[in-house]
Amino acid sequence: MIGLPVLYIVGGVFFAAMALFGAFDAANPRRWGNLAFWGLLAVSFLFGSQLGDLINGLLVIALAVVAGFNFLGQGRPATTTPEERRESAARLGAKLFIPALVIPLVTLAGTFLFKAWTVAGQPVVDPKQATLVSLVLGILIGLALAIAMIRPRPAVPFQEGRRLLDTVGWAALLPQTLAALGAVFAAAGVGQIIGQLTGGGVAGAHPFMAVAAYTFGMALFTIIMGNAFAAFPVMTAGIGLPLIVGKFGGDPVIMSAVGMLSGFCGTLMTPMAANFNIVPAALLELTDKYGVIRAQIPTAVLLLIANTVLMYVFVY
Repeated sequence: MIGLPVLYIVGGVFFAAMALFGAFDAANPRRWGNLAFWGLLAVSFLFGSQLGDLINGLLVIALAVVAGFNFLGQGRPATTTPEERRESAARLGAKLFIPALVIPLVTLAGTFLFKAWTVAGQPVVDPKQATLVSLVLGILIGLALAIAMIRPRPAVPFQEGRRLLDTVGWAALLPQTLAALGAVFAAAGVGQIIGQLTGGGVAGAHPFMAVAAYTFGMALFTIIMGNAFAAFPVMTAGIGLPLIVGKFGGDPVIMSAVGMLSGFCGTLMTPMAANFNIVPAALLELTDKYGVIRAQIPTAVLLLIANTVLMYVFVY
């Protein structure tokens, strides 16, 4: 059955390739830091299930040390030249968007089809991971199409991937690490503490107040944590399930979907979401590194209010 183990192998191979290509980039004075960081991540993806909790914990600490002491650097990957890119753009035109559009199309189709795909009564794809499997498959198909259309040198796709990773740096791991931190907080009972603080107060007095506490709490906790996936288990355990679902009989599916959207509003307003808000400012060479956040705040606030109203209307 195709599930998370296969996806971890795909991710591990990718990060291993990034580490090896980076090690041979003499233009990067910190290439050994890049080798260590992406190599350790590749080991975690490829062998994490066999290493045990202690070794995996040491790997995480090593990653934090490499990133924290600024051992990562930005190289100069040998990709296509500006002339080659202009030639491809002129030759293909709008067809350049096809590989990018294939990814969401394959993801959507696979999410529905893979859940029902069985052989001899056994599922071929883990139904719980159908969306992730479809996403990875869409990326691979999109990559294959892009290679067939553009016909680059064999190493160019890997070098372009390394260029992006070097630009983003350690912030590329923020979603994964913050989501894991959210799970740790949930296991530590932070959600229950929040529930105890809010359940007997205003949030537990009226269905709308429970919804407002959940949506605004998702946004606030995301602002603190930098990732809605980290906020979700904590706020859902503390407010969403006991109040909206348990006490007032709300629909957990609607609550979860709109709750995540509310968390994403917080993502737009925090420097903790560095990969979304700080890195783009650096890439665009903005004089104000918080310029992206300042531009997004009005939209984020309006969306948060709209999500609160939307959930109250449909969740009960």
